[in-house]
Amino acid sequence: MDAPATAAPFSTMIRTASHEEHTEAETSTFMRDLLGGRLRVDAYARYTEQLWFVYRALEGGADALRSDPVAGPFIQSELMRTAELERDLAHLRGADWREGMEPLPATAVYADRVAECARTWPAGYIAHHYTRYLGDLSGGQVIRDRAERTWGFARKGDGVRFYVFEEIPDPASFKRGYHDLLDAVNADDPEKQRIVDECKRAFSLNTAVFRELGEAFPLSAR
Repeated sequence: MDAPATAAPFSTMIRTASHEEHTEAETSTFMRDLLGGRLRVDAYARYTEQLWFVYRALEGGADALRSDPVAGPFIQSELMRTAELERDLAHLRGADWREGMEPLPATAVYADRVAECARTWPAGYIAHHYTRYLGDLSGGQVIRDRAERTWGFARKGDGVRFYVFEEIPDPASFKRGYHDLLDAVNADDPEKQRIVDECKRAFSLNTAVFRELGEAFPLSAR
């Protein structure tokens, strides 16, 4: 008799189901140009500004979710990035970096969706938490390395501090623990599918930001 099929862990399910959307975000024209060293530092600064709007929404709702049975286990202070983004922006734009800074239309939509999930749907918040922070700990390190090489930032210093997790000395171990949290998420199967769908949406929202950044810095179109 064949052994009964074993359901894949949720961490595997969410990664596999969102692979196409994740790949689309990673291979956007803007990101290819950025990682290829073909853009000036002002493009990197503009990208960093957009991140600030998203993380302000993501982390602005975090404290209210600490006691939530679904999202609470994911709220970990060592992940918080807003303060580091602000240090980077002060380095990139100067002390008055906030003046005149506005989100791109796609960024505003993205940040609004993150804030909405934080307020009304803790399970959906997990999808945005996962797509942002696991990406920062993984592919984000490639961006840091390229930024240091291309624009001469000090290694893990001002300008790239967003990508430096000083309170996470072993990222691989941390990511394994994060996957354990996903596998143990307090949600039934239909809700897990909704989280997967929101994860896909999160990557698509991120891709839309890259698209607008690509239009603002259209190197590959020339």
